[in-house]
This record gives sequence, structure tokens and C-alpha cells, in this order.
Amino acid sequence: MRVPIIAGNWKMNKTAAEAAAFVRELAPKLAPFTGIERVVCPPFIALPTTAEALAHSEIKVGAQNVSEHEKGAYTSQISAAMLEGLAEYVIIGHSECREYLGETDDVINRKIKAALAHGLKPIFAMGENLTVNEAGETLAFVGGQVRAGLEGITAEQMQSIVLAYEPIWAIGTGKSANAQFANEITGGIRGVIESLYSATIADDIRIQYGGSVKPANMAEYMSQEHIDGALVGGASLIVDDFVSLVQAAQETKGA
Repeated sequence: MRVPIIAGNWKMNKTAAEAAAFVRELAPKLAPFTGIERVVCPPFIALPTTAEALAHSEIKVGAQNVSEHEKGAYTSQISAAMLEGLAEYVIIGHSECREYLGETDDVINRKIKAALAHGLKPIFAMGENLTVNEAGETLAFVGGQVRAGLEGITAEQMQSIVLAYEPIWAIGTGKSANAQFANEITGGIRGVIESLYSATIADDIRIQYGGSVKPANMAEYMSQEHIDGALVGGASLIVDDFVSLVQAAQETKGA
């Protein structure tokens, strides 16, 4: 059985002190929901205080990105080695990084390999823009991102990877893909994984949905066969909202 995973991507929000205070309030409220893997992804500067505050909690910590380089003259970048001991997960391939930082599929592939080499678990994100969506080309486009991002990744390494389908047109816009469409695309992604690896790996891989996920629509998404959790933005910045998301996931999935 796939263990559902809810990850909060805080983006550029919360100082180090604010992050620590937030998770100290969050942790006891999330403690009862042991059937769900719970992850918070603060900004780099807040990773140490967040990790320290959660040291005795089952809540996992994730980073929001990582460099493909081991070390060197890469001003402003953070290597996978630097994240060891601070984070268990790392988001790679988020649409904002693709757009604002110019990350290509090839760069994302190298980042996934760098993360895995240092024991980090990638949350590998992919998604289409509105033009692709309206043209009916979502699965072909997203499937291409999956294939490129996983080039050279072994079947064994796939056990450490979580996939996240995030339609770009639904991120921070208030719009969201309806649950049936999201399930269709995540199911299609699972089919791509089967073609690349095996039916067993495809069945085991966890696939999140992201894009204007909120307490009001969480149960609908979690009721879908192929959706195993959520990569959440704004709703993860509010304690009660994040708790509601996790509670809905546990109740819906029967975890």
C-alpha cells in the first residue's frame, strides 16, 4: 500500500524564527495522523531552525531546491552535501524554478542524481501550462518531462522518489484541475513509469497533486485512485489549514 504524503512548500515565506515557531505549533496537531507522511519545506535559511524544532517529531523536513553541482564557484547555490542532516526530501523541477531560474529537463535530471547521491529523496515536480492543457497535450507533455527527468535513474533509486503533478495554470491562481482530470493525468504518469521500469515500480511510486489545493477540495483529490498526496503551497502556511489537509487525506485514504 502506498503511504500518502503531504508536503508543504512554503516558497519564499517565513523567517528562520517564524519557521521554528510555526512547526512547534504544528507538530503536536499533526501527531495523531500517523498514516500520512508529513513534510514541510521551508526556505534554505530556515532549514536549521526547522530541523531542530522537529528533531523529536515524525514530521519530515524538505528543501525547496538543490544545485546539480557538488561544490565550486556557483554563487547563491546550495549543494546536496550541504543539505545532508538538515533535510530528508528536496523539491526538484518546480514550475517556478523552471520559469524563473531557467531550469531545463537536463538540469533537473542532474539535480535528481545529485540529490540521490547524497541520500536525499527528490519530490520531482512536473506540469503543463494553460496552452498545452487547452490543446489536449497534457499527458504527452508531462510524460516527456518524466522521461527526461528520470534519464539514467535506476529501478532501485526510484524507491526514493516521489512524483508531483502540478499544472502550472493551477498554481497560486485559485484555479485547480478537477479531481477526475488530475487522476487521469497521474494515472497516465504511472503508465509512463511502468513503461520505463515495471508494473511493480509503477504501482509503488507515490504521485502527489499540487495546484490550489485547500481544505475544501482535499478529500475530493484524495479519493482518486492514482493521487497519493499533495504538494501544497499557500494552505501549508496556515497551521489549521495544513492540519485539515492531512486529516482529510488520512480519513479519505483510510490510512
